[in-house]
Amino acid sequence: MRLNGKTAVVTGGASGIGKATAEMLAEAGAHVLIGDLDETNGAAVAAAIRAKGQAADFARLDVADLASVAAFKSAADALNLKVDIVANVAGWGKIQPFMENTPEFWRKVMDVNLLGPVAVTHAFLPGMIERNSGKVVTVSSDAGRVGSLGETVYSGAKGGAIAFTKSLAREVARYGINVNCVCPGPTDTPLLAAVPEKHREAFVKATPMRRLAKPSEIADAILFFASDRASFVTGQTISVSGGLTLAG
Repeated sequence: MRLNGKTAVVTGGASGIGKATAEMLAEAGAHVLIGDLDETNGAAVAAAIRAKGQAADFARLDVADLASVAAFKSAADALNLKVDIVANVAGWGKIQPFMENTPEFWRKVMDVNLLGPVAVTHAFLPGMIERNSGKVVTVSSDAGRVGSLGETVYSGAKGGAIAFTKSLAREVARYGINVNCVCPGPTDTPLLAAVPEKHREAFVKATPMRRLAKPSEIADAILFFASDRASFVTGQTISVSGGLTLAG
C-alpha cells in the first residue's frame, strides 16, 4: 500500500499509536506532518523519519485548543502542504469510577477524544473538498463500541467519534472523500503503561489472543484506510482488538 505523493497529518504523533502511524505512513511514501503537545518527542520522531530519507515535519498541536488547531493549520499552509490524509490519533483517558469524575475531567476527555478530531478534520476538510479527494481516519476505541468499566465518559466520547465518522462519511462522499474509524483494544502505549498493573493483566486475560496490541498493528489498519485499497470503503469502523469485542 503506497502513499507516494500524498501528504498526511498525524495528531498525537509523538508517541504510541500516533508515532507508529507517522512512521508507517512515511514508510509508505507520504510526507507526514506530525502534531503533538510534546514538542521534544514530536520533533524527534520527525527527525528520525527524515534520517531514513523520508519526509516529515513537526508542529505543536493541542487538539483541545481551537487556537492551537488554527495555528497548526497555518503551519501546514506555511510549508505549502496540501493535505490528502488526516489521521486523528491523539487521545487521552484515565480509568476512574464515574462518580469520582469531576466536570473538569469530563471536559478534557470530551475535548481531546471527540471535539479534537472534529476540530482538526474541520480545519483540513475544505482543501479536500476543493480537490475532490481525501481520507479521514479517526482512532476511536472499542470502549466506544461496547463500553468499558471505569471509562464511562471516555466511552461516550469515543462512541461520539464513531457517530461523527459515519455522519461525515455520508456528507462528504459526493466529494470523493473517505471517512473511516479504527477502534483499538488495549494497546501497549505509554498511556496504558500508566494504568495499574492489575488492570493491564485483566485486559490481557479478557482478550482471546491473550496479549496487548502493538501500536504498529493499529497503524496497519490506519494505513489501509488511508490508502487507495480502501477507495470504496467509507463510514466503516474496524476493531483491532485481538478478539476482545467479538460479540460487540
